[in-house]
Amino acid sequence: MSAESASAIHRNQVDLLDFVDWSSVECLNQKNSHSLPNALKQGYREDEGLILESDADEQLLIYIPFNQVVKLHSIVIQGPEEEGPKSVKLFANREHMGFSNVNDFPPSDTVILSTENLKGKPVIVKYVKFQNVRSLTIFIEDNQSGSDITKVQKIVLYGTTVETTDMKSLKKIEDH
Repeated sequence: MSAESASAIHRNQVDLLDFVDWSSVECLNQKNSHSLPNALKQGYREDEGLILESDADEQLLIYIPFNQVVKLHSIVIQGPEEEGPKSVKLFANREHMGFSNVNDFPPSDTVILSTENLKGKPVIVKYVKFQNVRSLTIFIEDNQSGSDITKVQKIVLYGTTVETTDMKSLKKIEDH
């Protein structure tokens, strides 16, 4: 994917935060004192003092399930110029990934974040690959400076919900 980004998010795209299944969100290799909610949750992610920080090395593996099917349009990953993420791989509907098997699967999309992206410019994803997303795995492979610590200030996912039919609410049509 190129780092081509929209100057503005399309009108019908919304922040998908309300559709995140918080009980199942995971982040591998996060520092306990600087964990994922700092970058993902509303209110926390707006506070520049709160960050997500890697622990043992520069890599982070973030699993974000949704409570309904969504279409992912774009993603914002903000971070500091030096320790901010650089190479990011996105996986749609891949559960139970770990550092040992993350390279065994082809990513749905790959992006190299620019300085503009780290300052908040959204990156448009390969929309056709993200039409029926039940979960998103974000693999932050390295950072801008090649240091051992990666810092993420904010993660925002933009998209729409997929209109689905609630089969339980359908009523049988009676013959008269």
